[in-house]
Amino acid sequence: MAAVEFCFACWPGGPVIPPPCLRCGSRIGYYTSGLCNRCHKDGDPGVDSCRECQAWGATRHHNWLCRACVTWCQNYPAVKPCTVCAQPRHVGFWGREVCRLCYRQASMLRLPDEKLDLTGANRHGQQLFIADTFQDGRAKRRLEPEPVAQPLSEFAVTGDHEQLVLFRIRRDLAAHGRAGLHLRADPARAAALDKLAHDMAAELGWTPRLLEGTCYGLRIVLGIQDRPNAPINASDVTLLRDIDLPIWPVMKVLAMGGDLVEDRTPALDRWFTQQIDGLPETMITELTLWYEIMKNGSPTPPRRRPRSETTIKLHLRWALPMLRVWAAAGHNSLREITREHVLDALPPSGNARSTAGQGLKSICRLLKARKVLFTDPTTRVKIGYHEAKQPLPVNVELLRAALMPDDPARAALVALVAFHGLRAGQLQRLQLTDVRDGRLHVEGRVIILAEPVRERLRAYLDIRQHRWPDTANAHLFLTKHTGRRTEECSKRWIWLTIGPDLSIAAIREDRILDEALATGGDVRRLADLFGLSIQAGTRYTSVLSHPDLDGNDQF
Repeated sequence: MAAVEFCFACWPGGPVIPPPCLRCGSRIGYYTSGLCNRCHKDGDPGVDSCRECQAWGATRHHNWLCRACVTWCQNYPAVKPCTVCAQPRHVGFWGREVCRLCYRQASMLRLPDEKLDLTGANRHGQQLFIADTFQDGRAKRRLEPEPVAQPLSEFAVTGDHEQLVLFRIRRDLAAHGRAGLHLRADPARAAALDKLAHDMAAELGWTPRLLEGTCYGLRIVLGIQDRPNAPINASDVTLLRDIDLPIWPVMKVLAMGGDLVEDRTPALDRWFTQQIDGLPETMITELTLWYEIMKNGSPTPPRRRPRSETTIKLHLRWALPMLRVWAAAGHNSLREITREHVLDALPPSGNARSTAGQGLKSICRLLKARKVLFTDPTTRVKIGYHEAKQPLPVNVELLRAALMPDDPARAALVALVAFHGLRAGQLQRLQLTDVRDGRLHVEGRVIILAEPVRERLRAYLDIRQHRWPDTANAHLFLTKHTGRRTEECSKRWIWLTIGPDLSIAAIREDRILDEALATGGDVRRLADLFGLSIQAGTRYTSVLSHPDLDGNDQF
């Protein structure tokens, strides 16, 4: 209830019997604010029987009616006693006023070329149904799923049968060596996968050496399976790394054939487990719930979209020092944390306070919404705002050196950032078709390429064509790995190619700052040229009066 911090079960001196629901008078399932779980907008009463036809599976979203009865009630608004079952229902007219349940019972028992016998069909009882399971032929054709690619039918295991092994140990292929491992594979299954590998090699432009290693690896992973006809776990494919065989092409072929089972733990899950190691068990359970909803979202109220991996990592890192302090002080759960604990643990001021407070608010607000916490200890706790860093010019000598065409890929990457202010994600997603007619098409913007950028892109494209002449990858920037695939390059490759002395963020800030100086602080121009918001643009215009920014540094 409002301004009450206890539920009726935990009431001091209780438990106390909840009051009846203000809307329906129910004495059971009390939720909050005087309403029961069935009447409150945020409650989850589950499913129940349809009010009209008694079919099981109706929900509150349709006023406890199945979908068919919603239409029935709209078409037949009159409520009268049914002439067959005598129950007050919305009745239709087939010579007699009958409810939908009696009509469905009669139509189910009617034989071809017979008339509808409403009384005889309902004389000995009625068959109840599962809600929303009736479809006409047109609806059924519309709802038929698209055909799904089936696994290799003659080799795939059907059903859920699995022959368990007595001991599970990690195989050491390096200790055994390659000799003889490929001979244990089933010849027919290996031949089918070899054909898939050759088709993929022709499509993606694999080298003969890569194709040979892929076929060899496929035969090895087939031969080391405990169940010869079962799908292959991705963890078994990773064993090929120990004997210097390619992993990604083998997984790609197995996935195309429907024979790959992804059983590896995602890197983000491993990172989260390492971060919360050592915390109390109850606190780990609470943080795990927060993590799962942040990563996967929630389709049930209160609904929530999944957050990015970067957001999850930042929020947990910011809040973790305070969580460890509380755990060391003897607190086993976040339910024990009060507003005073939060105020004592937060840094006094600055960015440290704002980031720590933001991470803790993210955790507590979500757990409070999920009713894991009784109260949110961060409510009305002022944490301040994160102070943005002032944009600074980069070292011009380092930028000139990076623009030299000794490494065409590095020169092209730096030129796109230094002249046009592209972000790392935009560099990743650039396609060959985005650069045409001397213009760069990126995220709905058309940018006229500067002449130095054109020269460096021409040099890089010559190297790209020479190194990967048959690649099927349409992305502009390729690596030794993505040249034989269709994925985009990683941000890590971009950072390593540019080098440790310069960062994309620093080069981009220098370019935007230079434009702000040249235009006298025209925020609208910055927004149009670099895709900034007005608030982000004012970050650059606010430093124009700094005495060190005289606008003379040019490269």
